[in-house]
Amino acid sequence: MGTVTRGTTNPNRLRRMDRWIAHVHGGALRRAGEAVAVDLGYGAAPWTAVELLGRLRAVAPLVRVVGLEIEPARVAAARPYERDGLVFRHGGFEIPVAERPMLVRAANVLRQYEEGEVAGVWERLCARLAPGGLVVEGTCDEVGRRHVWVALGPEGPRTVTFAARLGSLERPSDLAERLPKALIHRNVSGEPVHAFLRDFDRAWAAAAPYASYGARQRWIRAVRDLAVDWPVVDGPGRWRQGEVTVRWEALAPRG
Repeated sequence: MGTVTRGTTNPNRLRRMDRWIAHVHGGALRRAGEAVAVDLGYGAAPWTAVELLGRLRAVAPLVRVVGLEIEPARVAAARPYERDGLVFRHGGFEIPVAERPMLVRAANVLRQYEEGEVAGVWERLCARLAPGGLVVEGTCDEVGRRHVWVALGPEGPRTVTFAARLGSLERPSDLAERLPKALIHRNVSGEPVHAFLRDFDRAWAAAAPYASYGARQRWIRAVRDLAVDWPVVDGPGRWRQGEVTVRWEALAPRG
């Protein structure tokens, strides 16, 4: 189920998302034993699925990764890269794997769809999760410097994470161009995500004196101030990575 994407991919493109997944979901994957993780729509080359296996096995040694692509030729091209714990299969949003996955990662997949289609896709993916499972869906630039993703449990969306190579940012709202499909058309006056990015830019400007200590210290200070008015759910350990995670309800589109 779904349509073929452009298939654009690059090695190390999804490192920020993968590291976040390993941090917040690694324990659940480890406790699940031989858990299945799905790289949905890995693209024209298998690099992201190969890298996902390595990063997850660092925290959950028994995890297995299934790379899914709706384009049969891409599956055939990826098969030589199969190894212990990694297979490639033909499929889409129906997630045709025997076991319910503990993780579904869908990066740069929904960008080509209409905004009105997103909720249905989210619902379908979440319905396939194992108990305690997680869907991570979002968008990044071509080399993974800027990334925004939504994390969803079986009940639906939970959080939105903004992540960046801080040296590439002039201001936090530069991340607006990488908002996932559910939010990118909502970055307009009157919508919560627009207000969030506006307040983030203001906090960033107020934190300018910290720039002399580096972009990381400026980001940490700005997020600390932002958390006074917005439900930030992580702490300085993640902020140091150039991340900030906010509850979905605070940024969800109106209506």
